[in-house]
Amino acid sequence: MTTIYNLSIAANVTLDMHSLNNEGGEGNQIQTRIVTVVDDQGRLHSVNAISGDMLKHIQAEHLYYLAKDDADLPLCKACSIFDANRMSADPDFQKFLKGKPTPVQVVDKLLACTLDDLEGNLITQGNQSVPRKSVVEFGWAIGIPESVSTEQYFHVKYDPDRREIPTEKTERSGNLGQAIFHRPANSGQYALIVSVEASRIGFNDINQSYAEGVDREKRLKALLESLLYTFVQPSGAMRNTQNPHIVAAKGAISYSTAPAPAPLISPLNRGFVDEMQQVAQALNGLHQDRIHVLPFNSLAEFAQLMQSLIADAQPYTFTL
Repeated sequence: MTTIYNLSIAANVTLDMHSLNNEGGEGNQIQTRIVTVVDDQGRLHSVNAISGDMLKHIQAEHLYYLAKDDADLPLCKACSIFDANRMSADPDFQKFLKGKPTPVQVVDKLLACTLDDLEGNLITQGNQSVPRKSVVEFGWAIGIPESVSTEQYFHVKYDPDRREIPTEKTERSGNLGQAIFHRPANSGQYALIVSVEASRIGFNDINQSYAEGVDREKRLKALLESLLYTFVQPSGAMRNTQNPHIVAAKGAISYSTAPAPAPLISPLNRGFVDEMQQVAQALNGLHQDRIHVLPFNSLAEFAQLMQSLIADAQPYTFTL
């Protein structure tokens, strides 16, 4: 078995003709999300980017379907219908809060649900302010400067009944008739980073203890599987006609087998894989063979590495 304390993924992912990163629309113009970043040479660049919120939603949805298919990955009533509020929208949990439980009891209740445990939650009902920090963390998927492009395309909804004078039908609904709109398509290489705190699965951070009855190993395997699916099928906006072309993925998976951070360098740094390996070498000088780095040069290699980890993974357990 492979014990995992912390796991990180850094990947340079090539996506073509996608629209996963829209921030809204103005009139008939859909706007793509643009951010300003600094490269490894200290130069400023404006590039398009996919929000970490979008990426985490994609991963959480994959995890939801895995949990729905496995009785050992329990879900609360709200998460069983993939409610964005998670356990906060569960009637049984709302009733539980009326009994004025302690923060420790609230977190223990959250840990009973796979999604609340792994994806996190913040309880503010009943004068509570109790956080459950997510086990999995995403950064933005940032377009690598000079390797990403955004273009606008003209579209029209075809209506065979085109008329200069509005009909009674079109006056009743603004969604009928011929519509003209512009929407973006983005292509390029994106820097994507993910971190997993495997040791915290089923762990109550307040009283520093593990919840009873939680299959931590199964939850870790499901979480890693959902991460793999996130790379294989990045769902999101406008996939009905702009399903992303996944062209390439290269980078590295790093993990630690005991308390130590798994090295994570952004692919905005062109030498990120080499630096992750050098950091791992330095950390292993403190604790021999505690850090491992697994480079990959294609999505197929990444899938094979993740499959091997999923098969053998078990979460690190603190000695309490």
